[in-house]
Amino acid sequence: MIDLRSDTATRPTAGMRAAIAAAEVGDEQKREDPTVNALQERAAALLGHEAALFLPTATMANQIALKLHSRPGDVLVAERFAHVVVYEYGGAAAHAGLMIEAIEAPCGRISIEQLDAVTVPSTKSADQRPAVLALENTHNASGGRCWPLAELISLTAAARERGLRTHLDGARLLNASVAQGLDPARLGERFDTVTLCLSKGLGCPFGAILAGSSELIERAWREKHLFGGALRQAGIVAAAGLYALDHHVDRLAEDHARARRLAEGWHEAGLPVDLVQVETNFVQLDVGALGLVRDEALGLLREAGVGLSSTIHPTIVRAVTHLDLGDAEIERAIELAPRAIQVRAAV
Repeated sequence: MIDLRSDTATRPTAGMRAAIAAAEVGDEQKREDPTVNALQERAAALLGHEAALFLPTATMANQIALKLHSRPGDVLVAERFAHVVVYEYGGAAAHAGLMIEAIEAPCGRISIEQLDAVTVPSTKSADQRPAVLALENTHNASGGRCWPLAELISLTAAARERGLRTHLDGARLLNASVAQGLDPARLGERFDTVTLCLSKGLGCPFGAILAGSSELIERAWREKHLFGGALRQAGIVAAAGLYALDHHVDRLAEDHARARRLAEGWHEAGLPVDLVQVETNFVQLDVGALGLVRDEALGLLREAGVGLSSTIHPTIVRAVTHLDLGDAEIERAIELAPRAIQVRAAV
């Protein structure tokens, strides 16, 4: 099967496996694993912060960040379809005791006017308060769309003026960085905390980074233990992260080019693809416009040998390009997908 379900489908390359095998290791819980320490130092600089923490997953990294910025009963402001709202299973409430003010925004990009509407000061000192603004870049549910730098600058500044801390869910931040030709630090430095996932486009078997000030990351160490995320000889995984930062960042542009080729090929074949949405490695396909139910369309595509996945939107499925797919697979998917779903749609 041509697996376009997600960039989480990637497997370690031969070079990454060699780096894993050769990794120098120590006790990560005691902060004695030299490879973990090296990855944390490098990731902090990459994301524009003083310090960083290596964690098993980006969801854990997001949840720890939200706890650092709030107290139980506070309010998290986030876009309605953001990962922290719809894909982290109520973690903001379960772990940090946060209420969620979800704002639906075009392309996942909240405006200052929308922020103003949910941060009106209360006349009662005991009322819940908006405490943290969480943004997502790239925005998964919008099809891997990127935040323009100017909008990030103005919105984070507005949040600080209103007394909110800021967190960036940067699971695919390097996709945004490569697509926009910007240093990742320019996208990450204006936030109080930033997460980065290593197991998506970067191709690591698992792992994530949480970056912030030295003070915040010191507090995050305790939260890591509370979440059960402390590790032992984790250098064998951190080595994959270091390898990915050396070898798998610039090549994200190849994933983006293949997503563009896939989108254009499907569009030319008559499939309902909005080319404007294709900014990174996502292609969204509205099967409802073909008169198909989402699960039916996914089944037809799977039978034809093309794996796509569902989205939060009822009629939209997605394809995600990644380092395990080459040009030949993309061309084959361009050929197979229209044939699989257009024939059924015409019946």
